[in-house]
Amino acid sequence: MSAPTQQPHDSLQAIAERLQGYDPQALSAAHVNAFLAELVQPVRETESVSPMQALDRILAEDVVSPISVPPHDNSAMDGFAFRGSEMQTGQATRLRVVGTALAGKAWAGSCGAGECVRIMTGAIMPAGLDTVAPQELVQVDGEQVVIPAGLLHTGDNRRLLGEDLMAGRPALSAGTRLTPAACGLIASLGLPQVKVWRRPRVAYFSTGDEILSLGEPPREGAVYDSNRYTVFGLLTRLGCEVIDLGVVKDQPELLEAAFRRAAAQADAVITSGGVSVGEADYTKAMMKKLGDVAFWRIAMRPGRPMAVGRLTAGGHSALLFGLPGNPVAVMVTYAAFVRPALQKLMGWNAPPQPMLRARAVDTMRKKPGRTEYQRGIVERREDGELWVRLTGNQGSGVLSSMVQANGLIVLGHAQPTVQSGDWVDVMMFDGQL
Repeated sequence: MSAPTQQPHDSLQAIAERLQGYDPQALSAAHVNAFLAELVQPVRETESVSPMQALDRILAEDVVSPISVPPHDNSAMDGFAFRGSEMQTGQATRLRVVGTALAGKAWAGSCGAGECVRIMTGAIMPAGLDTVAPQELVQVDGEQVVIPAGLLHTGDNRRLLGEDLMAGRPALSAGTRLTPAACGLIASLGLPQVKVWRRPRVAYFSTGDEILSLGEPPREGAVYDSNRYTVFGLLTRLGCEVIDLGVVKDQPELLEAAFRRAAAQADAVITSGGVSVGEADYTKAMMKKLGDVAFWRIAMRPGRPMAVGRLTAGGHSALLFGLPGNPVAVMVTYAAFVRPALQKLMGWNAPPQPMLRARAVDTMRKKPGRTEYQRGIVERREDGELWVRLTGNQGSGVLSSMVQANGLIVLGHAQPTVQSGDWVDVMMFDGQL
C-alpha cells in the first residue's frame, strides 16, 4: 500500500487565528465544524471504475453526456401514434391504422391525413406524428380506431429527444456521491468507465490498559472493546478504506509505534480514549510529540473532550481525530464532527445533515451554553404528527441506547429546557450510524 499524497496545509494556530471567538477550552459545536472545514483538504488521487464498481464513490470530474437520452422522440406507452392536430373539439377522432412501429428500429412507412400507426412503448415516433393514444382508451374496429373526445392533448404520451439528458451537457457534477440511480444513469450514456476519487484510508485503534480484545478472558476492572467495531462499521458504511490497528496499551513505545504506523499509511487516524483532562496515560503526550495537535473541551454532551490535528511520520501527514473513550460519545462526536470532515476528505460535496422536526414526548432539562445530543425514538401517531421520546438512560456508556434509538435529538447551543409537546430537531440515523 502506497502512502497518501502529502498536501500543503496551514498550522492549527493559523487556522485558529482566522476563527472569531475560538477558545479551545469552551468550543461550540459550530466552531468545531468551522475549524474542521479549514483543516481538512480532499484527497487528490483518482481512479477509473466501471458503473458496477461505482456505487457510493465520489465523482472526480463532471460526467458530460456523449449522447442524448432518449436519442429520439419515442412513445411512452403502447397505443396509436397520430397527428394531434387531427383531433377536433367535442367529437371523437376516427383514424385508419396503416402499420406497426416496434421498439428497437424506425418504422419505414409513411402516415397520411386520417391515418395512424400502432406503436409499442419505446418505439421511435414516425415522422410527422406527435401524439399517442393509449390502447386502453381507444375503440378498435377492424383497421379503424376511434379516439373519444376530450381525453388527449397534442403531444401526450410522447417522450422527447434529450428530455432526460442532452448531448454535450453535464449529466453529473464532480463531488457527487454515486447512488444506484446515478450508476444506472452512467450506464445509460454508454460509458464503461467513470473517474472517481480514491477512497480515503482511515486507520483507527483503541487505547487503554483496561481495554480487552475479543478472546481475552474477563478480568476485574477491564471492559471489552466495542469502539473498534463501532468505528469500523461507521467508516465502512461511509465508504472509507479502513485499517484496524487493534488495541494499544498505555505504554509510550507501543503508542508511538501505533501512531507512526497509522500516520505513515493513512489519510486520517481515529483513536478512542486518552484525551480527557487529567487521564493517566501517554496518549496525549504522544500526540503532541508526533504532530500539530489541539486538545479541545467542547460545549456539548456527551463527548466533551476531543483532540484534533495532524500527525507526521515517514514524511507523510495524516489528520488526527482523538475521540473520547465512552461508546456513545464516540458515536456522537463522529456524527457531529468526524463524518462531515471525512466527507470533505472524500471529495464529496455532501449536503448538510437533514434535521427532522418532531414533538418531544419527554421533558428534557437543558441549560443554554452547550449542544446536547439525546438518543431518541421517532414515531408517527395516528393523527400524522411525529413525536420523539427518549430511550431512557442517557449515560455516555449506555451503548444499548444507540441500538434502540433511530435518531439523535439535537438541542442547540442556546436552547433551554424542552417541555413535553415542544418541537425539537432530530438527526435521523437512516443508515448513517
